[in-house]
Amino acid sequence: MIVMSFLMIACGKSDDQTIILGFGPSTYAEQFEYGIKPILEKEGYDVRVKIFSQNMQINPALIGGDIDVAGHQSEAYMHKMNQELKGNMVKLADTASAPQSLRSNKYQSLDDVQAGMRVAIPNDPVNGERAARILESIGWIQVTNDDVSRFSINDIQPLNGIEVIALDPAQGLRVLDEVDYAVINGNYVASAGLKISDGLVVEKTPAEHVVIVVIREDDLEKPWAKSLKAAYESPEFEHYIKSEPLFDGFILPTAWEK
Repeated sequence: MIVMSFLMIACGKSDDQTIILGFGPSTYAEQFEYGIKPILEKEGYDVRVKIFSQNMQINPALIGGDIDVAGHQSEAYMHKMNQELKGNMVKLADTASAPQSLRSNKYQSLDDVQAGMRVAIPNDPVNGERAARILESIGWIQVTNDDVSRFSINDIQPLNGIEVIALDPAQGLRVLDEVDYAVINGNYVASAGLKISDGLVVEKTPAEHVVIVVIREDDLEKPWAKSLKAAYESPEFEHYIKSEPLFDGFILPTAWEK
């Protein structure tokens, strides 16, 4: 795993050759560092990365102009944050995206589930709803609310006596010895050196939930934004992702479809 320095950025960039990107600690930062940054630097851009300790800090920084790009969220989450923060964020490009998976350190099969067992899911509405759909697909729960933006754990009706608990997404792997099953975001699985495909169930991720590259709408036509989009869609980035075992099981950008 790479180590990146924190940048204390008091204001936005001063010229169109400087690009400031924000990530949480994740494989998406690693994708950028080794797959995208070299392409941009060859084109003469001054590329700076800021790693935030919490993903919730990234969008306010983007909307406020402290960074130019956010690389941590799905389109559904972006729209929700635009509503909450009165933002003008838009999708620029796709990146290789990690699906969620249902995992357990105690059981090898879905058939082992029984009444009283605890199942953990992420506690934010977008990722929590994704996780709930996995549990619904295997008959463990029923989701009673179809509004993703307003989803909460109260919208889950267990069907077999299990207890569903909501935790910070980053805690999913850490609590596997304490709960019976957990639905975990794929970037945390990959960052831990585990295979997404080893999950008991792997999410069939809807398009609105794959991770995208996000910028402010006012920047869409700027040369640096077009260069960044081209880099994420480039053969060089495709080769990097497909040749790196860390990203095995990731959902690939549609731009690479032949």
